[in-house]
Amino acid sequence: MEKNTSFRAGFVAILGRPNVGKSTLLNKLLGEHVAIVTARPQTTRTRILGVVNGEGWQLALFDTPGIHKAKGPLNRRMVDTALGTLSEVDVALVLVEAGTGPGGKVEVGETVRWIVDEVKRRRKPAVLGINKMDRAPRETLLPVIEAYRSLFDWADVVPFSALTGENVDRLAEALARHLPPAEAPLFPPEMLTDQAERVIAAEYVREQVMELMREELPYAAAVEVQEFDESERREDGGLVRIDAVIWVERESQKAMVIGKGGSMLKRVGTRARQRLERLLGAKVFLRLTVKVEERWSERVEALRRLGIGP
Repeated sequence: MEKNTSFRAGFVAILGRPNVGKSTLLNKLLGEHVAIVTARPQTTRTRILGVVNGEGWQLALFDTPGIHKAKGPLNRRMVDTALGTLSEVDVALVLVEAGTGPGGKVEVGETVRWIVDEVKRRRKPAVLGINKMDRAPRETLLPVIEAYRSLFDWADVVPFSALTGENVDRLAEALARHLPPAEAPLFPPEMLTDQAERVIAAEYVREQVMELMREELPYAAAVEVQEFDESERREDGGLVRIDAVIWVERESQKAMVIGKGGSMLKRVGTRARQRLERLLGAKVFLRLTVKVEERWSERVEALRRLGIGP
């Protein structure tokens, strides 16, 4: 029997600086809020697999933590996770932002050069994705393309907007063209992500902590789901009970997360619960507790327990 060589399937690593739009892009492609998104850099702490299907292809995309000059064990593990993904993929998608600086100048940053060097070292084909084209005049796209084109022999260069969805389909098709031939999809067509629902639940809570606290709370906050009870869940809805702990490093941080009379914790819980109910298709009883574990972000065993890093 002749093999089907017209179908393509493979793995893609989405790489870039913090806040370049990696998670927003993954969510737009999936049509679901799988990867949390906030205005703060380094929101993504682990790699997240999202599966996107098209006519004759399947993309298995890894959203990765933002690459930066890391200080401290937490950030170093995040960067190691991102760069380590390169060894497992068929194609790299390197994201940069549209727009020019004063006088129409484009500054190619040290971080992007570092990412490109890692891609070259592993001899991976790479697509350059120029995100946030909705925020930049069209005439500035050409200087951006020219500035980055000299860095690497890009397989494709695609300007797009992860926020509005403009050219996102074109980007997916460009990535698919460079995947290896496959006899069949790598994953079932109904699969969206490899993230367990309890992991997504923890991330939804952390997303709200980061969004609502903004500058008041440092990055040393993590969420651990200790109970995910689906015994009352049904196909047509039902109830899911979730018990989660928000870990911080100091008593002063605990007080901030709880808020006066529990007001901040209630806001975090309400917003996370509403998002979880949409995802799970069921009512959610969400119980949140705030606990202190001093310097957890500096200890490898704590990072492992919380699923952060390789």
